[in-house]
Amino acid sequence: MPTLDLERALQNELNLTLIAGVDEAGRGAIAGPVVAAAVILPLEQPNKLKRLRDVNDSKQLSPKKRELLFDIVVANVLAFGVASTSATEIDEYGILPANALAMQAAILSLNPAPEFLLIDGRMRLKNLPIPQNSVIRGDGKSLSIAAASILAKVSRDRQMIAFDKTYPHYGFAQHKGYCTRGHVATLIENGPCLIHRRSFAPLRQTLV
Repeated sequence: MPTLDLERALQNELNLTLIAGVDEAGRGAIAGPVVAAAVILPLEQPNKLKRLRDVNDSKQLSPKKRELLFDIVVANVLAFGVASTSATEIDEYGILPANALAMQAAILSLNPAPEFLLIDGRMRLKNLPIPQNSVIRGDGKSLSIAAASILAKVSRDRQMIAFDKTYPHYGFAQHKGYCTRGHVATLIENGPCLIHRRSFAPLRQTLV
């Protein structure tokens, strides 16, 4: 389970309290946006922190549990931001730059602004003049990153369920844009729609 160890270390060593955990959802999908979230926990409000005790890496939670925790996170954090980049932007810039753009937008929407960033994975946001650490598998280590992972995942899943109504032949509500056998079969049958990432290998192969 994620803890506050990383956040408390920064608080104790650098006297920081506005520490944002940052994570994304959808980077490996072949359709839909990449969605990033940033969360600042109320490190000096123990009652609110207690309400976040069930927060975990979103991948370890059922969809129902994620939805429940989404509301709990939103109600009890000091600040949160969610942003996305579209499939068109992913094709134009590449997945890593598009991912960085979504993360930056989520971070810049935070009020108050963060003093330090804990970013899941190996990502570095060089365009942001904010001290930061990359944390490999951070959504399983840092409570801030885990909270961000839930906001990003639920926000993206909701978008994909909405896209399923616009493009009903692809099963987006089930696979959320990831490369399943069923998804590939619908691509072969129907061709790509506007939210498919045409620069990704499965799409390039299908379009040949």
